[in-house]
Amino acid sequence: MSTTRRLTMAQALVAHLAALRIERDDGRSEPYCAGVWAIFGHGNVAGLGEALAQHGSALPTHRAHNEQAMAHAAIAFAKANFRERIMAVTTSIGPGATNLLTAAALAHVNRLPLLLLPGDVFASRAPDPVLQQVEDFAAGDVSANDAFRPLVRYFDRITRPEQIVVALTRAIQVMTDPATCGPVCLALPQDVQAMAFDCPESFLAPAPLRIRRPAPDAHELAEANDLLTSSRRPLVVAGGGVLYSRAGASLAAWATTHGVPVAETQAGKGSLAWDHPLNVGAIGVTGSPAANALAADADLVLAIGTRLSDFSTASHSLWPNARLLSLNVQPMDAAKWRGRALVADARVVLAALRPGSWRADEAWTVRARQLASHWNARVTELTTAAPPAGELPYDAEVIGAVRDSAADSPGNDIVVCAAGTLPAELHKLWRSTRPGGYHMEYGYSCMGYEIAGALGVKLARPEAEVIAMVGDGSYLMLNSEIATSVMLGLKIIVVVLDNRGFGCIQRLQLASGSPRFNNLLEDCGAPVAIDFAAHAASLGAGAVHVKDVAELKVAMRAARAAEKTQVLVIDTSPWRTTDDGGAWWEVAIPEVSSRAEVGDALASYRDGKAKQRL
Repeated sequence: MSTTRRLTMAQALVAHLAALRIERDDGRSEPYCAGVWAIFGHGNVAGLGEALAQHGSALPTHRAHNEQAMAHAAIAFAKANFRERIMAVTTSIGPGATNLLTAAALAHVNRLPLLLLPGDVFASRAPDPVLQQVEDFAAGDVSANDAFRPLVRYFDRITRPEQIVVALTRAIQVMTDPATCGPVCLALPQDVQAMAFDCPESFLAPAPLRIRRPAPDAHELAEANDLLTSSRRPLVVAGGGVLYSRAGASLAAWATTHGVPVAETQAGKGSLAWDHPLNVGAIGVTGSPAANALAADADLVLAIGTRLSDFSTASHSLWPNARLLSLNVQPMDAAKWRGRALVADARVVLAALRPGSWRADEAWTVRARQLASHWNARVTELTTAAPPAGELPYDAEVIGAVRDSAADSPGNDIVVCAAGTLPAELHKLWRSTRPGGYHMEYGYSCMGYEIAGALGVKLARPEAEVIAMVGDGSYLMLNSEIATSVMLGLKIIVVVLDNRGFGCIQRLQLASGSPRFNNLLEDCGAPVAIDFAAHAASLGAGAVHVKDVAELKVAMRAARAAEKTQVLVIDTSPWRTTDDGGAWWEVAIPEVSSRAEVGDALASYRDGKAKQRL
């Protein structure tokens, strides 16, 4: 006979999360949920808050300063753990809940697990309309939390306490399935959180989890081997799935054996060490000249664990003559752009994808090694050069200073970034020696992710030096978790590149033929001088505004030696960028305009469209 325990719904939920463990491939067992980020308010403080207070260290609760930011931290934690562990977030029923929507979309696009536990209005409806309730005149069962439905992989509203047994189990199943992995939302009406039921003891002692590794279909595997053996100039495009599958070592061995060059997407950067002879660097719009040149001449692209976004494919114009073979755990991704699908785990397939003694043409392999070597030398040149006389430094020179300040442990850094010009420069120029050393959110390209994301990475990798590189625009959007990092004793280094506005979009605006308008601060009204160092210091961080790259190097060494969060600010140019590499990106240009510059941009746009594969 099954036994039960009398608990509230919230107590059962928290007890299950606290007991749930995951078994890794190496045999280690760890808690699956590392903790809960919480901003308590109306709708979660009495029910879920009381339950969390009972569990203490078994399921730690962390207080943040902004709901969106704490969800970003939870997402970054999961990404830094290669999707094998999660954190949960809980909020009030009103603006706290809707503050999570951006983070939910970010996790959805990036295929990252996130457990959202927003409070909800009373299931009884006795006090309707309750404080913070959004009323729908046509549907009585709708609340603000219904806005999560298109942004999560699984949504449920718990209207009876016993429903948590099924709903939470399903939510965890979605997050641990590599094909469906993404955010889930359990909306928790505040009265139901406090209701008691007879909870099965088995729910409170769940079996350990394991991440599934699906094997390939025999027919698809045979077809893939046939495609490879008929190829002479193959190119691997490594995406985030390589990292989440822990397939980096397998990919390195496979590429070396068969002489196949490897290019990396934003999500896949770090799949191979930067100095692997066949790592030809970043691909696509923000790609290296080596990778993009090889893509143009490839006869087969083996895309591994990538969703083939427009930045990776140059809006589907990058490999004009290549057949496409897509290895992915998600069938929709594997079937994109009419490629041959190979639906399976990357590491499993790389062990099985053995097309006899086949190798790429020797000349192709030699060319790839030469291009990679030349590009690595060029990266050194770009990141160690001094700015031209009288000009401010730009991102490449700052990246070099940050990188080279790690003389003692250069492989211990994790750089975190998300939006603006920096993702392009870092994709090309950052050198990652190990998987996870490059942490970029570029699926949703969400300004404001950087600092909160660095905090989540530090929770996941406390031994690493976690460095958030952020533009002034992103800093102004979301910086409150600097105070949280100080409060929790989780030291991060934040490098703020101040180009006085939205420099990236300013350049895109001008390239599209438009005039300067509404991007740089000087074009938006009265001049404003923002003291980012003083602001960061007011949040409790150590902070300094350096005058040049030389001072930045000194400040970085001091920041590495510090024990609490450090913020380093440097003025940079909004105009200079790395010209090497890059590719066409489709940005629609007005077909009617009085500006000649728009007409020129339209002509270039049509040239790009003519090369686009449909």
